[in-house]
Amino acid sequence: MITAIREVRRAKGMTLEAVGRACTPPTTAQTIGRLETGTRTVSIGWLNRIAAALGVEAADLVRLPEQAELAVAATLDAAGAHAARRAATAPPPRPAAGMIAMTVTGGVGDYRAGDTLWCERLAPADFARALNRDVLVPRPAGRYLFGRLLDRDGARLHLLPIGPGARQQVVVDAPWLARAATLVRAL
Repeated sequence: MITAIREVRRAKGMTLEAVGRACTPPTTAQTIGRLETGTRTVSIGWLNRIAAALGVEAADLVRLPEQAELAVAATLDAAGAHAARRAATAPPPRPAAGMIAMTVTGGVGDYRAGDTLWCERLAPADFARALNRDVLVPRPAGRYLFGRLLDRDGARLHLLPIGPGARQQVVVDAPWLARAATLVRAL
């Protein structure tokens, strides 16, 4: 089995030792290195342990023959674009379980026609995690409200719809909301 453990570990900025310590139960840097290079067989158990330590899904650590990979050619910072210091690949975007999507058909605010937003669906107990973020909130009769979550006051959500001249709206007893997590935009 060909794995992408090294690429994901480097993309996360973690050392072999840090990954080993983050595993449950902890293991050595040498063991992680052997699993990365293939000198030790990677079992499903090891994939799950390393994936949890890296904060990714186990499937993100397995290379499939038909899986597209993008070579990282350069990095960008405030000083400009620079050649990549070592060979790396960028993992393709993959939605997490339970996410929903919203497509943008007409430009409004920071969003352009053709954009797709991947949104993390949250239960009422987790609404505070979406404060000051763009959210999609269901309304009665199959309608939705999309805007910036300004405040949560008990069962009341205060949203500012995006776009010029929008006025704050209040939604009461929303069964769930979806926090914008990933913007997919063709350039």
